[in-house]
Amino acid sequence: VTVLQRARNDGTEETFSFMLDESLKNITLYITGRSISFTLTNPTVSQTHNEANGKLATFRTVGNLWRIRLSDDRQTGTWQISIKSHHFNSEAFSEGRSLITQGMVAIKANIREENFKAARETLGRILHTLQDFYSHSNWVELGYTEPYINLIHPSLPLENLAVNTATCSDCSSGTCPNPVLPNILKEKKLTSGYMGIHSSAKPNKCSHGGPTDMTSSVIPRGGISKDERRSDNSNLHDTAVKAATAASSQLLEDICLAVGDSDFLMMGIARASVLCFVIDTTGSMSDDIDEARSVVYKIIDSKKGTQDEPSEYILVPFNDPFGPMIRTTDPEKMKAEISKLTATGGGDIPEMCLSGLQLALTGAPSSSQIYVFTDATAKDIALKDTIVALIRSTKSTVSFFMTGTSSRRRRSLRAASFEDYKDLALASGGQAIQVSKAQLPQATDIILDTSTSAL
Repeated sequence: VTVLQRARNDGTEETFSFMLDESLKNITLYITGRSISFTLTNPTVSQTHNEANGKLATFRTVGNLWRIRLSDDRQTGTWQISIKSHHFNSEAFSEGRSLITQGMVAIKANIREENFKAARETLGRILHTLQDFYSHSNWVELGYTEPYINLIHPSLPLENLAVNTATCSDCSSGTCPNPVLPNILKEKKLTSGYMGIHSSAKPNKCSHGGPTDMTSSVIPRGGISKDERRSDNSNLHDTAVKAATAASSQLLEDICLAVGDSDFLMMGIARASVLCFVIDTTGSMSDDIDEARSVVYKIIDSKKGTQDEPSEYILVPFNDPFGPMIRTTDPEKMKAEISKLTATGGGDIPEMCLSGLQLALTGAPSSSQIYVFTDATAKDIALKDTIVALIRSTKSTVSFFMTGTSSRRRRSLRAASFEDYKDLALASGGQAIQVSKAQLPQATDIILDTSTSAL
């Protein structure tokens, strides 16, 4: 909650905060049945971001799915999203619930259609809206500590709303512990803070509060937002975080039960990602393919039975032509498929490497980890810009491991070189390693370290 408000106030880009980390920890336990040792205690935002993306992390935060950037939009009056419905401001309970439930339907449909990127982005948006309910409404002021289950079930009524009635007392200091009127608390009437960017109008209701809210200076002054933990609202803030955490887990479990554990993990929000190998099988690889196969086996074996174990394995061999794509959830079956690879044919030295990589990027889910093994530059270098675009859209990481010397592969000033592989690795956050056949075993440790830190 703190991070969300900070992002709104100063226009920076940050990941979501601890409640999502905890809810994803819970959902990962729910799916895998394995315990998780890594926990976030109470670090700063930057520490949270670094730890959640480092070697010790057990999952990606949902903040990586959907980051909040308002930049200068609030100054020009051009907001890309509706404040009321997307943030449960101004008692927009029906509209906010509709966004959540319609988003859940869309997520389930996208997962079934294997459109995992769209599902993940929608998930980030509706979790933001769901969590805002607990920070922007008086749910916890009413004494509730559990999630409002009606928000994720459209068939359940939204009852006891504070329609056409005053809801807050005046708070001249702007930092009153609980400005909600006693009769609203007694009757358990549900309200939320009004947020005014360009207007201070509000129908005698509570304000959201904060420097960007023009309604907070109009009687009744103050605000009920619990986005930030302050000395006057620490208990309410903490309760809101816990309720939002539980609500996030409920929503994730609902989606998981609908689509199944495996497809749920394919969204890439947990650390169980997808491992993909793109391997050159042309004749020039005859001296190298056995060692490449051995490295791939070690990568697969290093993850079995760990919290980093992938949810799926994908193999794309390339020759002239390239493919097919082979996928399985069984690591032993993947090793069996890789054992069948032989180096034959190919003819000319440059190979169809980027065509094979393109097949992997379009067939694998977003945020996959892709390893390319080859001894030659790319014959299909015209695909380089397409590959960069796919890397950016899928957020996948691509690492290249090339044996041989790139200098002997050049045929003209326009010909591809190993530098092209470096460019693609850099664009994706991956590695580009060039070694001789004799050095490949020594490079294995680097490759294994890369595979661990990337997942």
